[in-house]
Amino acid sequence: MNATMFCNKCGAQNDASAQFCNRCGTSFAPGAPATGAPAPAPAAPAPGYAAQPAYAHAAYPVAGAGYAGFWIRVIAFLIDALVVRIVVAPIGAMFGLGGLAIGGFGSHASRHGLGLPYLIFGSGVIGILVLGASWLYEAFMLSSPCQATLGKMIFGMKVTDLYGNRIDFVRATGRHFAKWLSGLMLCIGYIMIGFTERKQGLHDIVAGTLVRR
Repeated sequence: MNATMFCNKCGAQNDASAQFCNRCGTSFAPGAPATGAPAPAPAAPAPGYAAQPAYAHAAYPVAGAGYAGFWIRVIAFLIDALVVRIVVAPIGAMFGLGGLAIGGFGSHASRHGLGLPYLIFGSGVIGILVLGASWLYEAFMLSSPCQATLGKMIFGMKVTDLYGNRIDFVRATGRHFAKWLSGLMLCIGYIMIGFTERKQGLHDIVAGTLVRR
């Protein structure tokens, strides 16, 4: 009858002449490597070095980066509003106020009650032009290589996404119309700029943008 022995690791019965356990592969010869031994663990990183994940390049901007505050953005907004008004004024005069000048203030218009309709028409044309021009001006400028409107450019500001990249026209459009939400309830969405960590208004949070400086 063949002699047997038992593995000290798993307790399996093996032939006395076996060099390795037939169950777990543990070597019976001192110093010999065991078959099926697990691969050595990778070396630990050197002290002070932290392994970077594959998406490290898409991390949020580092703490302490400069963000544009509330008041400087208010001044930039006023400059942009003035720019839009200057561009729209001649067109508004042509299509809106031109109608008032031709017939809205004349005696003929007064006799036929046309003064108010002309006034409403002129005001409506100007309002539509201002809204449309404001949208296109801001969306095109923010999605351009400048990444800023003229008012923001004066103060060295740029609008980016959360990772510092240039935003596209669609996101710039969404940010523009999200300002209507910021303007609700006593402009609380704008006031948030002064209290959020990265100086984001409600429209910035909705659109996922930052105003860097």
